[in-house]
Amino acid sequence: MEFADVVKARHSYRGFLPKAVDEKTLKDIFELASWSPSNCNVQPWHVHVLSGDACNSMREKMKAAAIKEPSGNPDFPWQGKFSGDYRERQICSALGLWEHQGVTREDKEKRAWSWMRNFEFFDAPHIAFIFVTDEFPELVRLAGDTGMYAQTLMLALENAGLGSCPQTSVSCYPDLVREELGIESQFKLMMGLSFGYVDHDDSANNLRTDRAPLEQSTTFHS
Repeated sequence: MEFADVVKARHSYRGFLPKAVDEKTLKDIFELASWSPSNCNVQPWHVHVLSGDACNSMREKMKAAAIKEPSGNPDFPWQGKFSGDYRERQICSALGLWEHQGVTREDKEKRAWSWMRNFEFFDAPHIAFIFVTDEFPELVRLAGDTGMYAQTLMLALENAGLGSCPQTSVSCYPDLVREELGIESQFKLMMGLSFGYVDHDDSANNLRTDRAPLEQSTTFHS
């Protein structure tokens, strides 16, 4: 695909087919993503990719954890709320998803179902958990590096004919993930990424969010 087409085609898919991606394709995609830039080339990301039984086991345990303890215990707790234009965009995104899922504000049961889809990994046959270690004192730099890696990974997936959905929701249960995968406590869970072949019959995948006018985010000087 042309680069511009890959960038514009990528979006958050929330419905996947059970078909697994073959091992060679997986390794090719993640090797390509490893060429992402990072501050001083430290490459701080540590990625665990779950498929098959490992993915299904994690899915079931995370669903149970989300029901038992909805707020979780994230390594990087959310400190506030969006406001202004940011809040408006957040609401528009949520309402747009609900519309495609057949959810209304008044239907609390269906809203709960929509939220739980996060912990079902939207039926994806694969999920990647992206960790950083606590040896880096500057979280902002870590977040920037991890974001660049995640974007490169998502573009590589899109280019391979696969869809993905970046998820901070699954990072609410880092202890569960560490215990299940045998990961030491100094590794902190930044985010998850569900991915696989897209289920085009799932109406949630018809959602397309818009982008703010360029002048709202970018200023050119000469």
